[in-house]
Amino acid sequence: VAHGGTFVDTADVYGGGESERILGRWIERRGGIDDLVLSTKGRFAPAPGSHGASRRSLTRALEGSLDRLGLDAVDLYFVHGWDRHTPVAHTLETLGNLVARGKAHHTGWSNVTGWQLQRIVSTARHEGLPVPVALQPQYNLLDRGIELEVLPCCLEEGIGLTPWSPLGGGWLTGKYRRDERP
Repeated sequence: VAHGGTFVDTADVYGGGESERILGRWIERRGGIDDLVLSTKGRFAPAPGSHGASRRSLTRALEGSLDRLGLDAVDLYFVHGWDRHTPVAHTLETLGNLVARGKAHHTGWSNVTGWQLQRIVSTARHEGLPVPVALQPQYNLLDRGIELEVLPCCLEEGIGLTPWSPLGGGWLTGKYRRDERP
């Protein structure tokens, strides 16, 4: 932020929620984040008796994230991956309800394949539910797999990208050398 960054991304599982707590304290000291876009993700820590992308799980996850962040809403809420146990329409309806309740301004997905993304978009359109505005896939010079199906789907459907690991987990920073063990 001090150097012009405007997008802050976290998730409920980063450091067991500690990432969101740290950001929450920073947001409070800063006096808010109206000049920034903040996103978080949920799915990997489902509530007992539910699957990761179920209504119960995502609602509890987002409420926990908002509490840790000290916010009423996030700009962008990502489903942190595909959940084969929860129908996509159920997840999309939950996301639409979270947006309608003012808990998230927009929704997106992370770590999905091309066919999964197209199913998400097609189902959302068919059911009259919000289409995701962003996708967060892994993408860098070492992992360009999204170029075959995911990226063309995003371009066709007007979905923005917020890639994770753009420096390949540090491999593209120059910190690793051929003659040294990482």
